[in-house]
Amino acid sequence: MSNLSSKALYLFLNIVFHLFSFHLIIIDASTSFVAAVSKDETTTTVGVMEAEALVKWKASLDEKSQSNLSSWVNGTGSSPCTWVGISCDTLGSITYLNLSYNGLKGTLEDFNFSFPNLTHLHFYSNSLSGNIPPQIGNLPKLIYLDLSYNVLTGRIPPSLGNLTNLSVLALGSNRLSGFIPQELGFLTSLSQLYLYENNLTGPIPTCIGNLTNILFVSLSSNKLSGPIPRQIGLLTSIQKLDLAENSLTGSIPHGIGNLSDLSDLSLWGNKLSGRIPPSLGNLTNLSRLHLLGNRLSGSLPQEMKNIVNLKSLALSYNKFTGSLPHNICRGGLLQNFTTSDNHFTGPIPKSLRNCTSSLRVRLDGNQLIGNISESLGIYPNLNYIDLSGNQLYGELTWKWGESRNLTVMKFSNNNISGEIPPNLGKMAKLQRLDLSLNNLIGRVPKELGSLALLLDLSLQVNQLSGIIPPTIFGMLHDLQSLNLAANNLSGSLPREIGNCSKLQFLNLSLNKFVGTIPYEIGELQSLETLDLSQNMLTGVIPSELGHLPMLETLNLSHNMLFGPIPTSFEYALSGLTTVDVSFNNLKGPIPDSKAFREASCFALESKKGLCGNNTCVKACGHVASKRALIITLLLSLSAALLFLLIFIICLLALHRRNKSKVEQRQGQNNAHDGIVFGILGHDGKRFYEDIIKATDEFNSDCCIATGGHSKVYKAVLSSGQVVAVKKLLLSEESGALIDVNAFKDRLDVVKGVANARSYMHHDCCPPIVHRDISSNNVLLDSEWEAHVSDFGTARFLKPNSSYLITSPVGTFGYMAPELAYTMEVNERCDIYSFAVLTLEIMRGKHPGDLILPLFSSSSSSMASSSLPINRHTLLTDVLDHRLRPPFINRVAQGVVSTVQLAFACLNANPQYRPTMKNIYSALGTQLPPLSKPFSMIELGELIAP
Repeated sequence: MSNLSSKALYLFLNIVFHLFSFHLIIIDASTSFVAAVSKDETTTTVGVMEAEALVKWKASLDEKSQSNLSSWVNGTGSSPCTWVGISCDTLGSITYLNLSYNGLKGTLEDFNFSFPNLTHLHFYSNSLSGNIPPQIGNLPKLIYLDLSYNVLTGRIPPSLGNLTNLSVLALGSNRLSGFIPQELGFLTSLSQLYLYENNLTGPIPTCIGNLTNILFVSLSSNKLSGPIPRQIGLLTSIQKLDLAENSLTGSIPHGIGNLSDLSDLSLWGNKLSGRIPPSLGNLTNLSRLHLLGNRLSGSLPQEMKNIVNLKSLALSYNKFTGSLPHNICRGGLLQNFTTSDNHFTGPIPKSLRNCTSSLRVRLDGNQLIGNISESLGIYPNLNYIDLSGNQLYGELTWKWGESRNLTVMKFSNNNISGEIPPNLGKMAKLQRLDLSLNNLIGRVPKELGSLALLLDLSLQVNQLSGIIPPTIFGMLHDLQSLNLAANNLSGSLPREIGNCSKLQFLNLSLNKFVGTIPYEIGELQSLETLDLSQNMLTGVIPSELGHLPMLETLNLSHNMLFGPIPTSFEYALSGLTTVDVSFNNLKGPIPDSKAFREASCFALESKKGLCGNNTCVKACGHVASKRALIITLLLSLSAALLFLLIFIICLLALHRRNKSKVEQRQGQNNAHDGIVFGILGHDGKRFYEDIIKATDEFNSDCCIATGGHSKVYKAVLSSGQVVAVKKLLLSEESGALIDVNAFKDRLDVVKGVANARSYMHHDCCPPIVHRDISSNNVLLDSEWEAHVSDFGTARFLKPNSSYLITSPVGTFGYMAPELAYTMEVNERCDIYSFAVLTLEIMRGKHPGDLILPLFSSSSSSMASSSLPINRHTLLTDVLDHRLRPPFINRVAQGVVSTVQLAFACLNANPQYRPTMKNIYSALGTQLPPLSKPFSMIELGELIAP
């Protein structure tokens, strides 16, 4: 019974279980059916809403943009998943929208941003404008946002901080402005951030340190300011950091050395200062380091030797000192190495000799030394090298001909000697060759004519001789600039130069060319500058030169040309702005063009006489206009009076000096021996007595400072003015002053004045012309460093310009001679005054006896390349006899160079005076050994053209 009951119970439970299971199946099926119906309804709803939003935005775009989106049509049976640029998920919701390169023009104002499943939004390279709407933060699943290369404006919306899933944010190359929002620090999933080429301002937010997953950051080409935040050192995964072309200040943070995976660091074009942190040596994976165009200083850290994977190192335009790393190419990967315009010294790095991977090398504008033939090797891949403006010496070797990929080779302003290797003609890709301002000798190799792609050939200021090979112009059809000035080239000018039809600049001045000017030069229809001055050319000026439509500057001065100026110059050279035909044998009328009408008197000086419409020459015909005659008479009278006044002043000064010496010998108190002074505009004797009284005869109670060679006294003059008086100790007990200084201090003073003038002429904007450079306006500090003072007569000057004055301003004896004729002031007036001051410093007195013949000489002598002095006078006769001659070779060379520069600056033609920049550079240049004993050097050797 019990068994039967058990079976019955089991059967009953089994039936119930199966019935229950069947019921569950029915319920599950019903639920599935309901879910399926809900799913279809959801898909339809989302798809319709997204499609409507896109169609509405399309309608806001311009007509062409709408035609590019022709598939975007909302209607029966149409799904946005089939439209151009769109992808959807399995539910039919848009996940991917890519409209890059579609030429879309319009705004994002009507873009709904109601796309809950959108992960990628690409609008790269279109013409979208206006603001980025704040609703862009309503895309919760967005991973990739690229709005780069549009014309979007306004601020970056802080709502972007809501996109916490964002991995890539690209807003580069737009016109966005304002600060970078701190809310971007919430994007902790970000791996790439591109905000380059906008107008963003303010500091880099410190929240950037939160982006610990970031790999690439580019904030370049904005207007960001302030320091680089130290939080940048928290981005330990970063591989590329580009902060270039902003206005960032301060130093490079030490924590940047924590970025061990960094391979590309660009900080160039900012205002960063200080030293490179030694921690930078920790970046052993660094392949690209660009720091150029900042204010960084100091020597490079030794730790940089650890960076062996460098491919590009750019340090140009900073203030670095010390030597370059010897093992800079130890890894053998270096391709780009630029250190232009710093203060690096020492040799070229040894590892660079075998750095065959080099593509671009720029070490110009430093103070590097060494033999160039031993420092460099063969570079089969090199395409650009510039070593200009250093102190390199030695000779160029044939090996340079093996650099077959070289396009630019610049070695100017060094001490390179020897001949130009003919093998340079093998560099078939060469476009620019600059070997100017060196000591090269020999001929111009005819092999240079093989450089068919050459655009610029600069060999000026060397010692090249011989003729210009006519064949050199055979294949140089693309040549645009040719400068062979200031050499010893001779012979006639080759007519083949007419083959260089693209030539824009031609300078063959300061050579020994003879014969006539080739009429073929008139075939150079692109020529803008032609300078054949200071040669021995004869004959007439070819009328073909008047057929150069692009010519702006013409200089044919200081030759032996004769006859009239061609009439073709009057109607054909419409673009001519500067002309100089002086010191030839030209005669007849000048062309009635602006260039000749406004030419200076120097530019039209002629032995035979020119006439025409210029106040500097007589009027053509028998009757001159009253106005021209009056002006000429006034100018002549003014010049005569000025010369007479200067002559009288010089005589009075000489008489006063001699009288003072006699009085001192006859009864002057010995306690005051050695006191020498002169104050412009004061009675010297009365002023001296005033100082004696004010200092109680130099009583020790009035002494306020004592130096090694002088004492300084406080003096209250009778006028109430308080001055400091320095009394030099030139007695026997202080005679060591003469021995210690061997002219070195005086050279430093000259260099200091040159540095100040170079800064005012070339580094100030606008340039400043002082107009009163004299010994009265140069002050020496306690370290004997020179300071230029008294800017009461200074004037701002537009670059490459001048201005007229009504009366001369400055100190007589220092003023440039042209002020008596043209009343035209420019920076060349300062250069003349600098020369007078330089000779005064070297002589210990004003060089009036040297300069006076300049005023009394004829006009032709005044414009010659040298002063009318005794050319056989020894150099020692021009120096201060109270000092021992500079026997030390280096000082002696400096003295020779300085006096030579002074005579060059005294050229009465201001156009031929060197610039202050060149003067200062020459004063700091290492000099070759003297060719003869110092005491035997004649002035003629210094002032010879």
